Amino acid sequence: MLTLSAKLKTASIVAIAMASFAATPVLAEDITLWTLNFDNNAANGALKKVATDFEAANPGTHVEIVQRAVDEHKTALRVAAGSDKGPDIYFSWAGLGLGGEYVKAGLSLPLDKYYTEYKWTDELLPSAAAFADLYPGGKHGVPFTFKGEAVYYNKKLFEQAGIKEEPKTYEELLAAADKLKAAGIPAFTFGGTVNWHVMRLMDVILETKCGAEKHDALKAMTLDWTKEPCATDGFAEFAKWTKDYTLQPFMGIDNKQSYSLFTAGRAAMMLEGDWLVSQLNGSGANLDDYGIFPFPTNTERLYGFAEYNYISTKSKNPDTAAKFLDYFLSTKVQQDLLGQLSSTSVNKNVQYANQKPLEAEWLGIFQKYGKVYMNGDQAFPLDVTTEYFRVINDVASGNTEPAEAAKQLQTFIASRT
Repeated sequence: MLTLSAKLKTASIVAIAMASFAATPVLAEDITLWTLNFDNNAANGALKKVATDFEAANPGTHVEIVQRAVDEHKTALRVAAGSDKGPDIYFSWAGLGLGGEYVKAGLSLPLDKYYTEYKWTDELLPSAAAFADLYPGGKHGVPFTFKGEAVYYNKKLFEQAGIKEEPKTYEELLAAADKLKAAGIPAFTFGGTVNWHVMRLMDVILETKCGAEKHDALKAMTLDWTKEPCATDGFAEFAKWTKDYTLQPFMGIDNKQSYSLFTAGRAAMMLEGDWLVSQLNGSGANLDDYGIFPFPTNTERLYGFAEYNYISTKSKNPDTAAKFLDYFLSTKVQQDLLGQLSSTSVNKNVQYANQKPLEAEWLGIFQKYGKVYMNGDQAFPLDVTTEYFRVINDVASGNTEPAEAAKQLQTFIASRT
């Protein structure tokens, strides 16, 4: 039993400890965001400003942004998934492919309680928010951007080739490509050293040749690529495009070189996303020289994908991470970001005014299309995506025949089960 003197001594020690604790500053709620180093410098600057403004609105909080190139970012995330350390928030693409890899690996924290707490569903475009429900075990991630991909074309080169109207059907697109070829102008430019860039051509051709239902089934791997004739037809059509209508030798250049050749008037068209408007504007290009039309697949679906921010299971401060994402998704912040990250916002309450003509065209496209088909590298799991890239590259290089391409891809898919 403690004596009175001992009790007083103990109480004194406790009081000193409490006073010391009270005098110690509260530890900062630091969060780290891993994301891409975007080609559009306006996007990089805008993202940093969001972090700075959030810090100002939340004293004691620090947001560290770590930016990497695409491949380095993917590698860093794979390492994080297998370790006990990682970011609080990370950027990835939505869908069962790239985004699904990290969800399956346990890197993504389910966000159902935050969706309820912050009422994100009430603020987000349904098409952009839908990707959060693709994964088992709850909602994963929130939209960073929702991207559409369409054909940008050089109006002067179209005029030079005698093309008077934008192609509205696939048959009209082929006719335009033939006119460009006859005029000595490559119809398209792609960066073949970047797998995902040339993949876009294969994706839109599959949508054209197979139609929406069969295309989705092929990408979901529920339809046999060797037994469905449209798959082989798609590879054959892809081979024709790479031989007859693309800027050669496209397999030796990357996406940035492809962009430079397009703006230099070396090719008439690029299959690119809505982000290219800001890129063109930022590089000083005359936007009036270009037009846009969706790749005419005859299916009435828009080619596109979503980019998401996910809260990591490695986060020490998930509540602060969610608070930052809520700030980022808020109407005011999204209104301020408009045109810097994308020509359209993932927040459905954002208002559009003083749009550039190409931005207005994109808004019209988004308003017209209610259905979307995704890029192959988001529809497929990662290992199948890698094989898809390999097969596409071999067909583009003339090393694999279309029927053999379908067989090789199906053989790989079958070996996984």
